[in-house]
Amino acid sequence: MKIAILAPVAWRTPPRHYGPWEQMASNLTEGLIAQGMDVTLFATADSLTTAKLAAICARGYEEDPLADAKVNECMHISYLMEQARDFDIIHNHFDFLPLTYSRLIKTRMITTIHGFSSPKILPVYQRYNDIGRYVSISNADRHPTLHYTATIYNGVRQTDFPFEPQPEDYLLYYGRIHPDKGTHSAIQIALHSGRKLIIAGIIQDVAYYNERVKPYLDDEQITYIGAVGGDQRGQLLGKALALLHPIHFNEPFGLSVAEAMLCGTPVIAYNKGAMPELIIDRKTGFLVNDMYEAAASIEDLSLINRQNCHEHAIENFSAKTMVEKYISLYNEL
Repeated sequence: MKIAILAPVAWRTPPRHYGPWEQMASNLTEGLIAQGMDVTLFATADSLTTAKLAAICARGYEEDPLADAKVNECMHISYLMEQARDFDIIHNHFDFLPLTYSRLIKTRMITTIHGFSSPKILPVYQRYNDIGRYVSISNADRHPTLHYTATIYNGVRQTDFPFEPQPEDYLLYYGRIHPDKGTHSAIQIALHSGRKLIIAGIIQDVAYYNERVKPYLDDEQITYIGAVGGDQRGQLLGKALALLHPIHFNEPFGLSVAEAMLCGTPVIAYNKGAMPELIIDRKTGFLVNDMYEAAASIEDLSLINRQNCHEHAIENFSAKTMVEKYISLYNEL
């Protein structure tokens, strides 16, 4: 069986720091290769993989000031589709655009839907309901008008996030600096509880950062350290007393939540989106409704066994589990 994995081209695969869709394309690709499968990864030319790499875009358009996003996306997707006959399955991690080719090729296509940027993109998914073979990354993120083949949770590479039984005394916010992700709420939770908070992530909304985050940074209680990737990511998540995840939208999955628990770190999250599917309340973290409940739950962190967090993540959100489920789906098709 020959499989083509279509990654996005906003960032390198795997990303240097931010790029969750690229990270999932990488985790799946490397997992399939480890199982002896014939895989070609379509990604940027600077991507790192043990699979065959097929690239027409030199770098991710978010990392290349000379690149045009639409041009890169069109070039990248068509580059795969022109070779579609060489593969048994195309696994699309690139949202809705590749679906527009699906009636023009004979190769079966699976599309993992990593979230909906807007309701405006739904007509494309709806149009290809009959042949789309959609996979949701959580049950919470399923749209009632779409026909799904499976729900398969994102999988994290265990070697990247080693278990850490002894945390240090800090809370962690890890994610985009954006109102949806609740960076400002994490700050208020830390202030209300009197705890140290480390903030890590890319600044996606500059005005929000300047107005709601920057005024509280003092490099003592509240610290912003920028985007973090590589080995530092696992160390930062593993050493945290808890990960604060006060989201203000219905998040489809929450990669940092799975990564934190894999390290043994409990998660305090607002009870929205996929959080009840990821977190076992009062066993691997706390599902709360506001900053006051979040701050109060910090005092109960001693009730959480970090080994339980680790084992829960291995069973449900490991790359091994994800790869096994996708291979089973490929075989069905």
